[in-house]
Amino acid sequence: MSEDVGIIVRVSGFVVEARLDGDLSISERVWVGEPRLAGEVIALRSDGATIQVYEDTQGLRPGEPIVGSGQPLSAVLGPGLLGNLFDGIQRPLDALKASSGDFIGRGIETPSLDPERRWTFVPRADQGAAVVAGQLLGVVQETELLEHRILVPPDLGGRLAWLAGEGELGVEDRVAVIETAGGDEVPLPLAQRWHVRRPRPVGARLRPDVPLITGQRAIDTFFPLAKGGNAAIPGGFGTGKTVLQHSLARWSDADVVVYIGCGERGNEMTEVLEEFPELTDPWTGRPLMERTVLIANTSNMPVSAREASIYTGITIAEYYRDQGHDVALMADSTSRWAQALREIAGRLGEMPVEEGYPAYLAARLAAFYERAGRVRTLGGDESSVTVIGAVSPPGGDFSEPVTRHTQRFVQGWLALDADLAHRRHYPAIDWLGSYALQADAVASWWTDEVGPRWPENRRRALDLLQEESGLQDLVQLVGPDALSDEQRWTLSGARLVREGFLQQNALHPVDAYAVPERQALLLDLLLTAHRLGRRRLEAGDPLDEIQRELDLSTLIQLRQEVPNDALDRLRERRDALRTELDGLDGESDGAAGDHDEPDEPKEDTREEEEGA
Repeated sequence: MSEDVGIIVRVSGFVVEARLDGDLSISERVWVGEPRLAGEVIALRSDGATIQVYEDTQGLRPGEPIVGSGQPLSAVLGPGLLGNLFDGIQRPLDALKASSGDFIGRGIETPSLDPERRWTFVPRADQGAAVVAGQLLGVVQETELLEHRILVPPDLGGRLAWLAGEGELGVEDRVAVIETAGGDEVPLPLAQRWHVRRPRPVGARLRPDVPLITGQRAIDTFFPLAKGGNAAIPGGFGTGKTVLQHSLARWSDADVVVYIGCGERGNEMTEVLEEFPELTDPWTGRPLMERTVLIANTSNMPVSAREASIYTGITIAEYYRDQGHDVALMADSTSRWAQALREIAGRLGEMPVEEGYPAYLAARLAAFYERAGRVRTLGGDESSVTVIGAVSPPGGDFSEPVTRHTQRFVQGWLALDADLAHRRHYPAIDWLGSYALQADAVASWWTDEVGPRWPENRRRALDLLQEESGLQDLVQLVGPDALSDEQRWTLSGARLVREGFLQQNALHPVDAYAVPERQALLLDLLLTAHRLGRRRLEAGDPLDEIQRELDLSTLIQLRQEVPNDALDRLRERRDALRTELDGLDGESDGAAGDHDEPDEPKEDTREEEEGA
């Protein structure tokens, strides 16, 4: 039960100092002042506490009361999360708007989940049986796309003394009663609470060796993400971080998407809030919001709430992970979260380190990204949380502390290049400055499910782009006319990869998403065309004739002309090029002049790929 535990003695922005005459604990949720502003205890002394307030503190004055809740800052977890829009401390934006209009008022208390809404609960456990943490009690069909599983909380176990029968329940209604080993009876409501700063426990950590398919060729093929992995998208202003995260949220093959707008500009979050409810899930044809949770905390909202929004989002993601679902979490951006940490530390008078950031910046970043993972849940399911955070270095300076520390802790680094963005190359992922540490882990999935040439073609394409980079430096010095025909053909081959594979149109009905088989076939076709041109050069054919007959522009346009359900067109075009390649002087893929080709029978390879 809430009660007065002290009074305000000092207000410094969103940091409040209080004198205590009652009990408080670290991370406890409190209400501050006469307006009852939401806050959290971040420091305790023998006679006082420091509280960060998640709302505008204008008008607060010394002497106003501090009211404790007896509970830590927690997320409410239950049916009704999907399709909802929350602020940083999980207040529904629709309810806030109904209470205060277009501008969020102060001190408004709204339930995180609608207490009036009824859900059809179907029991899946036996009353009187022994139950353990994570065990299934029953299910609720939360949306058409997802079955919501009601589980025994991670910190509870015992005997199932009572279980509700099939019927309609609200989130505050009892669904079960568990008798602990000590004889206490613990009632469980349909919705549970969990401390947002405390990671939810799992049964075991698993190796992340299954790719998160995003449909973005530059990511899936060149810098693949694994389910349960983590990645960062660093880039300066205007490089396309938000658009790329929108594409990942829409197209990734995750069961649930949690999108956190952490400190983003209001116009960008407005676009998200207006666009997402109108989008159709490309996998099912249902509204995308039926598997999405949005958390909005814009740059003009209280800066301290940015920190809470990150933890609220990752806690919701872990909750759905524990139900056996694969979850993708997008955080846009962690830089503005770090800026909130810097401002809080300054208000507290803590000793700053690099560029004013607190000494614990690296530890907080590590703790956040480490909550990603592919796991075996307490209930025995295999599931994952994949974390993809945008990083916004001021001026595109990747040496600044947030970017540099983030790079230490992530397994995928999708660096966005301003020059590529200005040339309208989307996604503007710098293939020379990006990497994916989990590429080897997911390679076996690609070879088994798509085709055995995937690792080799990926390596060849990256080598070709690396070689182009060196030649471009040479062109800057001596001009293109000084290059040999072989070097000029290398530049043409790199153009095929850049414009015909890496470049993608997020708004094009065909090009916006590519299934793995289409990605592999398209890259194989383009690299086969490059090998054919090189063979013809070795045979003495003029470069201009080779370029004209292969018709590079037509090959580049295939990415927008061949949909995912017409892969035979790519296969036929590739096979025609292979036939011509084999016919040159009786050479095969492993013949002299192309010693880096894999020595494998071409027909066998083709059969395996078609079978995949």
